[in-house]
Amino acid sequence: MAAFTITLDDTGESYRCVDYRSVLEGMEALGKKGIPVGCRQGGCGVCKVQVMSGSYSKRVMSREHVSAEDEAAGCVLSCRIKPTSDLRISVVGTMKKNVCRTVGPADASL
Repeated sequence: MAAFTITLDDTGESYRCVDYRSVLEGMEALGKKGIPVGCRQGGCGVCKVQVMSGSYSKRVMSREHVSAEDEAAGCVLSCRIKPTSDLRISVVGTMKKNVCRTVGPADASL
């Protein structure tokens, strides 16, 4: 068993993920946030990330959410990849705004 550091470019946070868990499972197991969570089985496309650096093994991904070109370029579903090295990732897709929200002046007083 090996553990690797997963770093989220969007928030600057990182967490450790063991090699037998998906990147999404590793985040959830540690109670971390950052990657949007959907069905956890590759069917909804909510957890789509761009792998900026590092290596991973992958399982079959729905072509409805990840094209062969996307997959070849490292745009994958985090529920379908397992780290084989440290990874640096960025959230992509429709749920990115929920992850990357910044506190604006109106929110600062909350």
